[in-house]
Amino acid sequence: MSAERFHVEPVDFHAAREALHEVRGIVFIQGQNVPAEIERDELDPQCLHVLARSDDGAPIGTGRLTPQRKIGRMAVLESWRGRGVGDALLRALVELARDQRWAAVSLHSQVSAIGFYARHGFLPAGPRFMEAGIEHQTMTLTLIGPAAVDTREQAVVATLSAIADARRTVRIYSRELDPGLLDVPEVLAACRRFAVRGGELRILLQDAEAPRRRLAPLINLSQRLPTAFAFRTVDDPVDHAYPSAFIASDMATWYFRPLGHSVEGEMQMQGAARARELARAFDPVWERSRQCTEFRALGI
Repeated sequence: MSAERFHVEPVDFHAAREALHEVRGIVFIQGQNVPAEIERDELDPQCLHVLARSDDGAPIGTGRLTPQRKIGRMAVLESWRGRGVGDALLRALVELARDQRWAAVSLHSQVSAIGFYARHGFLPAGPRFMEAGIEHQTMTLTLIGPAAVDTREQAVVATLSAIADARRTVRIYSRELDPGLLDVPEVLAACRRFAVRGGELRILLQDAEAPRRRLAPLINLSQRLPTAFAFRTVDDPVDHAYPSAFIASDMATWYFRPLGHSVEGEMQMQGAARARELARAFDPVWERSRQCTEFRALGI
């Protein structure tokens, strides 16, 4: 049971049918005008279901895993949104998928919920599409080993996942603050949230002058939250020759790009060993690099 006064558990569909349909009916049929014949399908009895209940036993959230290895019917009553119910439901479904030894799971996210699933490591795949009159995006989570990152949209999600996972420190090794990645609004907002809650972002650059010239917005953000951001730039010629870039949380999420000028690479949510390896590679270079004092003095 959590501090939010609810609990989530796997349930048998036939035993919990009434509770599952009650929540889904309110959220999808009444709230989003999804036809009942679409919402309640023949897959329900074949799926693995999770149900969230409040402490008084009232059903407040649902989710399911289909035999096609898809997560669906994620629903939380409006009065319980923003209290961690959706996160708990999703974590429970992912754990069920791991118990089944599935290599990956996918889902169809409403476009408005992409950020929610991104925080849990789901990467967008393919174009957006309409489903039940609502715009959706397919998203996938790799459960065994790292996931390939091939597009800028996936790179943004991988970066968001690493920041969301961190507890105290985020390490970023970048060539020149990655325009098109570290300056997109979603990433800037995630950096700000992490900084405000007391986290530290250590950002190691190969070229500090280029982002200074183009007035990179992350520098502006760091000036407003100076205790949370630390920039250093490499001096050693050997460090300048390092071709890669990465971001690693101090927990278990990382995103590594073999070539620092490209977004293509790999990411993993539960990759603690690799995250520690990247931290061990980062820290000695950080210690021998110089502080970017020109960022603190820059007036934007």
